[in-house]
Amino acid sequence: MNEIFDKTPSIERYFRIKTESYISSFQKRIIGDLSKTAREQYIDFVNTYPNIEQLVKNYHIASYLGITSESLSRVRKEIARN
Repeated sequence: MNEIFDKTPSIERYFRIKTESYISSFQKRIIGDLSKTAREQYIDFVNTYPNIEQLVKNYHIASYLGITSESLSRVRKEIARN
């Protein structure tokens, strides 16, 4: 891969920019999640991925959000009541 990058600088630049973008997005997600409640995280998740709940198991969503399945159920019930 380094050989390709040395021979074709535009490919190296492309992958560097993609990697920087990925790292930046990842850091924003982690920092944002640390400062949000489970409810705020779930609302953001649903707004970002509106139809994913029908495709993905609840425990996967809970794991992605960094909460337990029970907490996810509680948050959903709370939102449904409001």
